[in-house]
Amino acid sequence: MKKKIVKKNVKKHLEGVDLEKIYTVQEAIDLLKKISKEKFDASIEVHVKTGIDAKKSDQSIRGSVVLPHGTGKSKRVAVFAEGEKATEATNAGADLVGGQELIQEIKSSGKADFDIAIATPDMMKTLAGVAKVLGPKGLMPSPKNETVTVNIKHAIEAVKKGKVTFKNDDSGNVHQTIGKRSFDTQKLIENYTTFIEGLKKSRPSTAKGTYIRTITMSSTMGPGVKVTSTP
Repeated sequence: MKKKIVKKNVKKHLEGVDLEKIYTVQEAIDLLKKISKEKFDASIEVHVKTGIDAKKSDQSIRGSVVLPHGTGKSKRVAVFAEGEKATEATNAGADLVGGQELIQEIKSSGKADFDIAIATPDMMKTLAGVAKVLGPKGLMPSPKNETVTVNIKHAIEAVKKGKVTFKNDDSGNVHQTIGKRSFDTQKLIENYTTFIEGLKKSRPSTAKGTYIRTITMSSTMGPGVKVTSTP
């Protein structure tokens, strides 16, 4: 019974989709909105196949951008700081603020109940003790994505406004949510453009050949459609 339901859903999603065609960004978004029949507000995702050699550490892609219209998902922000910086974090709207005691709590429980971690430089040495917990979840603060900083207020505000970080997976692909199905098409186009521009700027200097090979856009549980790199 389950197999029949899955096949029926796949067939339903594929109606009107040309898997060989390369759509413009607007065409792809309009199509995904049309074929996405989920009862919840599905996410719109972008999947980029790059030409980097993911096995070489000097070709890793890491970057961040502030999507002008956010992703449609509120992010729980944790700040590792003490003293005045901890107070600054609380006043700026951080969801979780702490120093040594918070790090110890994470170390003991092995859990990290937040989406983004920001830290002051002086906390990084202590944070190394929970790297095995935060690292695999992509939560370890890093100067590269501006989550290790003394400007705590600015970092929190950027995340709340729609800042996202991205990196390649083991296959050299980069995945990013750019909004929800309910978003106006133009807002999704602007988020897409911002992300792709940020990805291009994050090209490793050692990467050779074609950097962005293919771009596919999809909705949650929906099929992927190929799109152009520009709107």
